[in-house]
Amino acid sequence: MHDLTLKEILSKATARLNEAGVDSPALSAQLFAEQVFGLSRVQLITEMHRVVDSEKLAEFEMLIKRRASGEPAAYILGVKEFYGLEFKVGPGVLIPRPETEEIVEKVEQLFGAHEEFVFADFGTGSGILAVTVAKLFPKARGIAVDLSPAALNIAQENARLHGVAKRVQFVRADFNESLLADAKFDLILANPPYLCEAELDEISYEVAEFEPVSALVSGPSGDEDIKGSAPRIGSALKKGGTVFMEIGYLQGQVAYDIFDSCAAFSGCVEVQKDLSGHDRIVVAKKR
Repeated sequence: MHDLTLKEILSKATARLNEAGVDSPALSAQLFAEQVFGLSRVQLITEMHRVVDSEKLAEFEMLIKRRASGEPAAYILGVKEFYGLEFKVGPGVLIPRPETEEIVEKVEQLFGAHEEFVFADFGTGSGILAVTVAKLFPKARGIAVDLSPAALNIAQENARLHGVAKRVQFVRADFNESLLADAKFDLILANPPYLCEAELDEISYEVAEFEPVSALVSGPSGDEDIKGSAPRIGSALKKGGTVFMEIGYLQGQVAYDIFDSCAAFSGCVEVQKDLSGHDRIVVAKKR
């Protein structure tokens, strides 16, 4: 048997993943090759004809097998990029979504790079929002809340990884509890579960099978967490403070009504669309 080149193993792996019907087969194969063979993205393109280390081939094939079963690439690799930073992820946390980066952009429009402010991140998951905001704003301090101990462990690791652990405190709690009502925040970020139970049937097998359902589904109608948290967010914000909440694309009107009927926010609420033109972020300012 002749030695296999990078090009040959990549095209074979891509074909296999394609057949298995997983998302982004070619990209998955490339990411695994980078990790297993220790290559950069540029080497991957310029050294297509290099012969691969046969001892590492079995390791590569094992990763392809896991991916073919539908296991998300981010879990297999243990990392996912978000806003140009690399985050550890694992079973028990949702894989960061590109839409969520738009919340970070909004925070950058709201505060100057050297402003001091205090924020809370409700439903922090792997810590992407809290850690990214703390990294971008060296004088900001925050609290990141999640119910899942597994998520908090990963989030704390990400905070250490990016050198912001001293400025972000991680708390295990349900953000619908009134525990944070006495605190007064300049900014609240929230990414609550927002699918209704019926929508769970529509999402891809990979998400439903491997990602934590409790972080995705809010309840029978999908807006339970928004209803529960809006008044509490109102009491936790300082006057003039802002909340950015990510919502499901079908929830724009409902979320708008919930926030607008809250005395703290009435008349100061808008729903903004993501890059795909879907309702995605509620922006509400405390009067």
